[in-house]
Amino acid sequence: MAASAGRTTRAKKGGTGSKGGRDTIAAARRPEVRLPPLVPHDGEGLEPDGDYDGVRFDGVDLTDASGRGARFMDCALDGCTLDRAELARARFIDAVLTGVRGVGTDLAEASLRDVEVVDARLGGVQLHGAVLERVVVRGGKIDYLNLRKARLKDVVFEGCVLSEPDFGDAHLVRVEFRDCVLKRADFSGARMESVDLRAVAELDIARGVDRLAGAVISPSQLMELAPAFAAQIGVRVEA
Repeated sequence: MAASAGRTTRAKKGGTGSKGGRDTIAAARRPEVRLPPLVPHDGEGLEPDGDYDGVRFDGVDLTDASGRGARFMDCALDGCTLDRAELARARFIDAVLTGVRGVGTDLAEASLRDVEVVDARLGGVQLHGAVLERVVVRGGKIDYLNLRKARLKDVVFEGCVLSEPDFGDAHLVRVEFRDCVLKRADFSGARMESVDLRAVAELDIARGVDRLAGAVISPSQLMELAPAFAAQIGVRVEA
């Protein structure tokens, strides 16, 4: 993460995908966040509808903080505690969240654009109805991630563990899962366009295997999911 003088300098985003044959899948465009010099957060907690521009939250305890509707632009949250933090409808723009941890963080209907989440340890995060665009979630572990009815565009989950994530009725466009673990994932009612599951280290779909139209999987994953596909269309497989 390179620092530059003054305001954020936006790098040109990645391409929209391969230009190969019709069977290629469009790659997600990753965020390229370059933060300006930041000032330390000198307050206590957060304010509803607060405006945080160019602020570093370094190890700040935001347990039970009320930041509903707040805007975080060009911000870094390092090692912060987010237990039960109220961040519904908050906006994160050009932000990096590193080593954040907490249970019950409320980010319902939040907006994340050009955001990196690194080595997070979270549980029961509420992101239902949220909008994620050019977001990378790298490393860490998130339990019971609620993304119901969320919109994900150009999102990459990389090297992380997602335990019982809920993508019910979500819309996924150019979403990649790379070297990550998906345990008991729920894709019920989801819509997918250019979703790449081929590099998932462990793929376990509890519900919604019938919603994988628009996704690409590997031949080995197809074999593993064959019983679920057969059950979906009412086929019995017997020796």
